[in-house]
Amino acid sequence: MNMIHRDGLTRQLLDLGVETGGVLLVHTSFSKVKPVEGGPVGLISALHSALGTDGTLVMPSMSYDDDHPFDKAKHHCAGMGVVADTFWRLPGVLRSDNNHAFAAVGPLAEKITAPHPIDIPHGLDGPVGRVFQLDGQVLLLGVGQDSNTTIHLGENQAGVRYRRDKHVTILKEGKPVRFEYREIDHCCQNFSFVDDWLDERELQKRGKVGHADACLIRSRDLVSMVTEHLKENETTFLHPKGVDDECDDAWASLGQ
Repeated sequence: MNMIHRDGLTRQLLDLGVETGGVLLVHTSFSKVKPVEGGPVGLISALHSALGTDGTLVMPSMSYDDDHPFDKAKHHCAGMGVVADTFWRLPGVLRSDNNHAFAAVGPLAEKITAPHPIDIPHGLDGPVGRVFQLDGQVLLLGVGQDSNTTIHLGENQAGVRYRRDKHVTILKEGKPVRFEYREIDHCCQNFSFVDDWLDERELQKRGKVGHADACLIRSRDLVSMVTEHLKENETTFLHPKGVDDECDDAWASLGQ
């Protein structure tokens, strides 16, 4: 494959509809984007260039180490991909202090990464909720809707009742303590339905960034569409019973 230069990446992002001066939440798989000039840092630089100095760039930065207290200065987020795991380490990037962390840089980074609840990780009072309230955009870059954390915000807003048992380890009076809670969760594979819902109303833009397929959506459009469908059927995203263990857990929480 041909190497794509940073200026070319920036042009692709702008042509897709990334708003200069806006708020952009990015989920990406670099293996689908490469080869690009500068590797993961080059892609991050192109995102900065598209957003401009008044824009705010946001990425997931979660740690899946539930058995040790989260340290935002040390815990990696390799499960979110090499771009996200590179991003939080860069100078000037802020990271929220929570196992469900997000990282951000730009004028609104402090607002987006301010303290947020552990037990409602993707509610209005969390990073994805703040991007939503700031009328931000969501960019899926080489990944599908199953990586789109903002859909969980739609589930919260719709008031779905299913939950799964979760835990993390937090520090309480300087000592590690297990914190148990119930979170809206399941396998997320059926988040793929969202593509058809958005495409039907022309609410997402598709294109290429690097060598990856890219989708760009307004957070408010996404949440509105998800909420509308879940109000009609709150179990839309759950597989039938017996197909997937995580979805079975969610069904069990409904007592059905």
